Amino acid sequence: MNILVTGGAGFIGSHTIVELIAAGHGVTALDNLCNSSRKVLGRIERITGRSVPFREADIRDREALEKVFSSEHFDCCIHFAGLKAVGESVKKPWEYYENNVGGTLVLLDVMRRHGCKNIIFSSTATVYGEPEKIPVTEDCRKGICAHPYGRTKSMLEDILSDLYRADIENGDPRPWNAVLLRYFNPIGAHPSGLIGEAPGGIPNNLMPYITQVAVGKLEKLHVFGNDYDTPDGTGVRDYIHVVDLAKGHVKALRATEERSGVSVYNLGTGRGCSVMEIIKTFEKVNGVSIPYVIDPRRPGDLAEYYSDPSKALRELGWRAELGIEEMCRDSWNWQKNNPDGYE
Repeated sequence: MNILVTGGAGFIGSHTIVELIAAGHGVTALDNLCNSSRKVLGRIERITGRSVPFREADIRDREALEKVFSSEHFDCCIHFAGLKAVGESVKKPWEYYENNVGGTLVLLDVMRRHGCKNIIFSSTATVYGEPEKIPVTEDCRKGICAHPYGRTKSMLEDILSDLYRADIENGDPRPWNAVLLRYFNPIGAHPSGLIGEAPGGIPNNLMPYITQVAVGKLEKLHVFGNDYDTPDGTGVRDYIHVVDLAKGHVKALRATEERSGVSVYNLGTGRGCSVMEIIKTFEKVNGVSIPYVIDPRRPGDLAEYYSDPSKALRELGWRAELGIEEMCRDSWNWQKNNPDGYE
């Protein structure tokens, strides 16, 4: 298949391109580079031995997207492009709705005009809000998202579902076909150490914060709460290696070939891991010390949150294969060899 990957220079997008190439697919990357680096493309070529056609464009730019889709036929779009910082979304909600929702509407319209109605959408487990049960299954109702970033993902899921339903009601012989992949907590990096997570400023997520403490860029890790009803008192989450996550997108292409409609899959390991377990495993695997301080709980944080990924195994033949040790090893291998990211 020939795939357009929006946000292809980003953390998950770049790893997915590597796996798409390994599976024999043709790939074109599109990115506006607002929170990524062009250097990623050279790193992908070093890993795969293949250069990736790249289009520097913003998904809000209709004219640019028309040129991309006019120049080549795509069988499917894997859509990662979007702003993604939770805290920033609270401070800049308009920017997040305008970019993530508005930009995706432009992308979908251009796709439709050019006869490409297959899309794999990068969503998030945040859409469940406070879930009905743990582990979280796909049949849990969507909840109230605590921030604009999560709400943009939830809205886009609804939009894709509405587009499909309208096509069916209107008798469209080629209705929209959307696969919604709800990620849990992606960490890790490619084992080569050539591509990984390179957040701008102070990281929002646990693992890049740990690695920046380990490399000396930050003084200490802040652990928010150690009095939860969990084995060691710290919050439990479902961490998934980014390479496993990337392979999930390759498997999801099967759903776009075999059926039309809207399919939803959790991508997680199905195992909860505490903050302290991550810290101790990172120290053990990599032989480094992570100084940390216990801070008060953050409002809205849950004690535990992890997935039931059995639907993805049953329908896509996908399961996470890499464990916490590999996640910690590969994260540190990336960070120590790239202390300033792609700079």
